[in-house]
Amino acid sequence: MPTPWTVAVLGPGGIGGLLAALLSRAGHRVICVAGQDTASTLSRDGIHLRSGQFGDFTATVEATTELREPVDLCLVAVKHTTLGPALDRVPPGVLGDRALVVPLLNGVEHADALRERYGSERVVPGVIRAESTRVAPGVVEHGTPFTEIDLAGPAERLAGLAGVLEAAGVSVRVREEEAAALWGKFVLLAPFALLTTRYGLPVGDVRTGHRDELAALVEEAAAVSRACGAPADPAAVMARYDAFPYGTKSSMQRDAEAGRPLELDAIGGALLRAAERHAVPVPVATRLVAEVAAAVG
Repeated sequence: MPTPWTVAVLGPGGIGGLLAALLSRAGHRVICVAGQDTASTLSRDGIHLRSGQFGDFTATVEATTELREPVDLCLVAVKHTTLGPALDRVPPGVLGDRALVVPLLNGVEHADALRERYGSERVVPGVIRAESTRVAPGVVEHGTPFTEIDLAGPAERLAGLAGVLEAAGVSVRVREEEAAALWGKFVLLAPFALLTTRYGLPVGDVRTGHRDELAALVEEAAAVSRACGAPADPAAVMARYDAFPYGTKSSMQRDAEAGRPLELDAIGGALLRAAERHAVPVPVATRLVAEVAAAVG
């Protein structure tokens, strides 16, 4: 196999834990960066992944509360609600000259903050499509039959990174245009997150019982995406929802059920701000963001 990479995973939760386990199983050195309790558990027990796509296995990882050595790749997989404090665990000067920083956060507004901290030459905006949940420290349940990552940047620059992820089992697409990569997921994510959270229902119930509202919200998100320079096909988005397992929940819905802070501003707020900048009317999105905000106080 190619030379193993050293990979830091900031936020070994549902998504970060999934990728940490896959990369470790593929032969790479994985350093999970997390709070003390989680780091201790991962150092002792590793990460146990339960996945219909990848099977059930336990992967050995290292863990620390702060990155203290250079790496080839740093995956940023925390929630927007904890991004600021989490980044303190990865000092820019430690990463090393060759490190790539790949944020896999929900939303479309975080890349600039990461560039300011780590430098434009290091940051590779990315998005991931998968439902994966940390059910306990070091225990991850992966629910979707797919794990897909889009990376934004020149194909020749990202060939090595794409190869590492693909060899670990991830489907990777490299897209030259950042807007196309970020909005390609966001048009799918925002309606899914807002409606499942607003009604407390999985996607199967939303796409049947609230289909008209879902279609209208997808049309709004697609219109904003096009205004931002990213093509969007509402029919293709609806087809993706129809292919989701019936019980699939959005991460924002799961956060609401657990009483955790919501990424409402990073998802709904970002959609409304982009719509306002481009004078795109989004009445359904505006109402749903207000209703979810009111529900969580």
